[in-house]
Amino acid sequence: MSRRYLALDLGAESGRAILASLADGKLALDELHRFTNAPVTLPTGLYWDTLRLFHEICEGLRAAGRAADRLDGIAIDTWGVDFGLLGSDGALIENPRCYRDPRTKGMQAEVFQLVPKKEVFAQTGVQFMDINSLYHLMSIQRRTPELVRHASKLLFMPDLLNYFLTGVQCSERTIASTSQFYDPVRRAFATDMLRNLGISSSFLAELVDPGTTLGEVLPHVSEHCGLKRDPQVFTTGCHDTASAVAAVPVQDGGGWCYISSGTWSLMGVELDAPVIDDATLAANFTNEAGVGNKIRLLKNIAGLWVLQECRRAWATEGHEHSYAELMEMAAAAKPMTTVIDPDAFVTPGRHPERIREHCRSRGQQVPADIGSMTRVILYSLAVRYKEVLELLERVTGRSIGVIHIVGGGSKNRLLNQLAADVTGRTVLAGPAEATAAGNALTQAMGTGDVSGLDELRQIVRRSFGVETFHPKA
Repeated sequence: MSRRYLALDLGAESGRAILASLADGKLALDELHRFTNAPVTLPTGLYWDTLRLFHEICEGLRAAGRAADRLDGIAIDTWGVDFGLLGSDGALIENPRCYRDPRTKGMQAEVFQLVPKKEVFAQTGVQFMDINSLYHLMSIQRRTPELVRHASKLLFMPDLLNYFLTGVQCSERTIASTSQFYDPVRRAFATDMLRNLGISSSFLAELVDPGTTLGEVLPHVSEHCGLKRDPQVFTTGCHDTASAVAAVPVQDGGGWCYISSGTWSLMGVELDAPVIDDATLAANFTNEAGVGNKIRLLKNIAGLWVLQECRRAWATEGHEHSYAELMEMAAAAKPMTTVIDPDAFVTPGRHPERIREHCRSRGQQVPADIGSMTRVILYSLAVRYKEVLELLERVTGRSIGVIHIVGGGSKNRLLNQLAADVTGRTVLAGPAEATAAGNALTQAMGTGDVSGLDELRQIVRRSFGVETFHPKA
């Protein structure tokens, strides 16, 4: 009998509702609803339009109700680090801020005055980035402490949306592990560290694992969405990267790494235990929780975000191009040795101009047109992949011969080939829908239809093809 799971996958640029059908050991995906997602700038900061996002989730449920007689599960995954605070009445105290909100500027220094950087890493194993939840929480504590005093629960974005669906307040482990106040060794929140920062941990929710049953969709939501019955909501790898990594179609062996490619490129390896030592601290790696009690040792790279911002800037100048058109122009452009640091461009705005300034200041050839700039961005990403791969080999002692690229960016054939050429490793690209597949099959682990991570990956291998890119001599 076919099982039907609804995967609600929200990224930092768009969201989708995808109906996943599992039958005879194979998974089929059908996109039912797609919507844009963009932060909103207000006089007080940069926010997510959270209530509209929940409206779009309900539209996805409505589409699923029309497409399927029943749903065996529903689960939500989103980007990491962002959260909302609830009052004692269960209402939002403040609309969740976007991780790119500038309120975290200077907060790392404030944290390190109270808890040394090395101690923060020892307790959390998470890379240091201004976007981390810890620095948003520190900003709230410093600038609007009344919000902390009135907070009854802190819920990360997928937890918050799950609460809207079910009324249940809990924290799924993979999304909590992105915060930099979760301890991957103890598998608990780093409450002692928060206490030393003067932050109460009383509003932290109970931690639950991927594949946990949260309960049925609330009756009023089910009725509003026209569902024929009240389906069960599960946690999945609620951090979208955790779901994507679960669906990496690796067979066995440790000689591989992954890149979950999209707005960000999350590049790392899968381990059984966190690696928290001087080498990973110096390399600024992160240890995040994965599906099946795994650890994702990885580094965030400002991935296709840099190109997305350039495309947006070009459109405002009257040069609108699809991504396919940009790839054609980049492929036709003459290769350049110019390399930019993608991580220097994580903040929004003026990307083409900033890239030109970046190149001039370093005495590099400046890309003269859209095609050459696109190629420089992709080539620079490939160079960054090589640097991170070599760091991964150094800190783990593993030899990595294969790079699995999954997610939307895996469809970028030019970037895939550049990654193979620059790293000298074989690249296996796909599936593009790894996050949705991992989301749905983790739900199936919760229902008992899938026995564990090994079977999950067997199903992915049977269900989706991959494209191989060998390094060119």
